[in-house]
Amino acid sequence: MSENGYRVLVKEKIADAGVDLLRQHFDVDVRTDMPAEELPGAIGDYDAIVIRSATTVDADLIERAARLKVIGRAGIGVDNVDVPAATKRGIIVANAPESNIVAAAEHTIAMLLAQARNIPQAHASLKGGKWERSRFGGIEVFEKTLGILGFGRIGQLVAERAKSFGMVVTAYDPFVAGERYRDLGVERAESPEALYASSDFITVHLPKTEETVNYVNAEAFARMKDGVRIVNCARGELVDLSALGDALDSGKVGGASLDVFPGEPVTDHPIFAHENVVVTPHLGASTAEAQDRAGVITAEQVVAALNGDLVSNAVNIPKVGSEDMAVLEPYLTVSAQLGRLVMSLAQSGSVDRLEISFRGHLAEFDTRLLTVAVLNGAFSGVAENVNFVNAPAIAEERGIRVSELKESESRDYANLVSVATVADGQRIEVAGTTIGPRHRPHLVSAYGQSFNIELMKHLAVFRYSDVPGMIGKIGTVLGEHGINVASTAVGREPDHEPDAPAGGGSGRHAVMVVTVDSPVPDEVIREIVSFDGFVDGRAVTL
Repeated sequence: MSENGYRVLVKEKIADAGVDLLRQHFDVDVRTDMPAEELPGAIGDYDAIVIRSATTVDADLIERAARLKVIGRAGIGVDNVDVPAATKRGIIVANAPESNIVAAAEHTIAMLLAQARNIPQAHASLKGGKWERSRFGGIEVFEKTLGILGFGRIGQLVAERAKSFGMVVTAYDPFVAGERYRDLGVERAESPEALYASSDFITVHLPKTEETVNYVNAEAFARMKDGVRIVNCARGELVDLSALGDALDSGKVGGASLDVFPGEPVTDHPIFAHENVVVTPHLGASTAEAQDRAGVITAEQVVAALNGDLVSNAVNIPKVGSEDMAVLEPYLTVSAQLGRLVMSLAQSGSVDRLEISFRGHLAEFDTRLLTVAVLNGAFSGVAENVNFVNAPAIAEERGIRVSELKESESRDYANLVSVATVADGQRIEVAGTTIGPRHRPHLVSAYGQSFNIELMKHLAVFRYSDVPGMIGKIGTVLGEHGINVASTAVGREPDHEPDAPAGGGSGRHAVMVVTVDSPVPDEVIREIVSFDGFVDGRAVTL
């Protein structure tokens, strides 16, 4: 029996080093052979459980886990854990989100080189009894331009490795600070189109979201250089394989390396028929080191949780005192929504700084949880597996500085949350609060203009010259495309120009926010913004 009496169940195989670490502190039962039907009857005897992907920890199992204090998931995702149920019971859920990033980056480089030198094809030919040296001549990567779509942790590791081969590296990710690009010696592309136009190789490292499914599609291929080569070791849904097949047939794309596919496992796909396509069965994280690392990291998290130390990889909300939570909880949603909104408005620039302000009664409390909520919203859809614990780390790794300001006075509202981005020297700010007994989140300003509108899941924001007829143009185009408007709000104060003409027109801008029942497609936004007098427009899903 351990000194503290804690018992840990290792339900799935992890590295021996991870088991040894746990045994240094606790009584450990390694029961990788336990049938699933026995787990509900056994879980009540343990203070911690360590799993991988094959064990489901659902609400029913959590209800039976009277002693459970921590669930350790040896891997990246926690899809097989009911995190809300665990949080409700005060159980920490921790994972190993960075265990496979080196493996994924190395596999990306391996796939790029294999494609450039036709290694798999030549290997198969020679083992088939043929010596076809002239057939499989390749190309050098030296001084070729590698374009990286998505410049998070893995994208940055790929950049470092590609530069060692003498490649010129450019990347597109509007949610990474310009300073981070400079530190790594990587050129920042102003848009995906700019990256497409300059790249000889393109590797995709985007998260899978509604906005990124089929991100690399027929339109994207048309904007690329002739003979471009594609690498996707991230998510299968990011590349439109039908469009890729057409681009390979036409010669627009000179080759592709694919480790991931929509709907895995897959062993028969039309893309496999192309001789210049290299494929592997989702091996990006499949290294002995990555698997061992996941086990050790998870064991470290379990030790920290049971010893009362900081659990750096916890995926559920950190605890807050009940008195503070009574005041802060209604503002969690609006804080996250403001973070998501302001990052969407700033997507054309590289965000260097996030400035978060709390005014009114809120300023008297510990608002760090609200700051994390802002970051959680800001990076959702930008990075994968964002949560209330790792969001600050994501900001740090992207070189985005975060500041928090608290003022006890609020001019127009009892409490006000403001979030601003500073990107390429331009500052964009939004502000919100909650209204009514049910604390409905409301947006009360954007781009320096004041109004009041209840936030909904889908909205669009437009800036335009304050002249007659502009509101009607927005409504007309939305109606023509069958988009139902729920509510609208217009702010038409002078845009930091006190001498602007009182009657509107030159020197004065208005901001219109439209909440709608369904997402507004980008082409609809472009159609509206194409009218004279419009500055810009953004569709946002909160």
